[in-house]
Amino acid sequence: MRILLVEDDKRIADFVQRGLKAEGYVVEVANNGLDAIAIGNEGQFEAIILDLGLPDINGREVCERLRLTGIDTPILMLTARDTVQDKVTGLRSGADDYMTKPFSFEELLARIEALTRRRGGGLKAESKELAIADLLLNLETHEVRRGNVLIDLTPKEFALLECFMRTPGKVLSRTRILEQVWGYSADPLTNVVDVYIRQLRRKIDDDYALKLLKTVRGFGYKLDSL
Repeated sequence: MRILLVEDDKRIADFVQRGLKAEGYVVEVANNGLDAIAIGNEGQFEAIILDLGLPDINGREVCERLRLTGIDTPILMLTARDTVQDKVTGLRSGADDYMTKPFSFEELLARIEALTRRRGGGLKAESKELAIADLLLNLETHEVRRGNVLIDLTPKEFALLECFMRTPGKVLSRTRILEQVWGYSADPLTNVVDVYIRQLRRKIDDDYALKLLKTVRGFGYKLDSL
């Protein structure tokens, strides 16, 4: 389950991102409003956590602009302001829920779960399982199968595969993969992406005639059945 976290306070962003990843979420972070709009329009997310006070444009404008482009992802707005008028303004800008800072992480999780349930019974039935050719990834059971063979993946390998399977056929750069799976705090010079790609390829491709995980030289990697 992918979540977009929009927060310019690095301490809060790191805390929320670590906590959500520990719960099995794939978290992408945007540190300002313009990046949030670009990422929100490009990616497919089950929820957006949006801080009201951002350094360029405020969260209300981000919310309004996302809604104008047709994004219907549930949006949970975070702010230090707790007046009724602030809450009303945030909800009228297109947010689905509103939390004031400071907040407990347990409450944040409960709000996210409630928002996704409200959207359509949690994960939509068609999105519980991702499939490319005979490769299946179940988002609820965390099982991965190639044909009838159950493939044992580590949590990080699972997150990496989910990243690819949510964008079939799309070339993902090492930088983009690093941000989506390891977070913005990861060292951009690390070779961890290449290491995990090799591990994942060995598990999902090496024993099969049809190779799914492909290197696009000079650009990155993609997953497809072509």
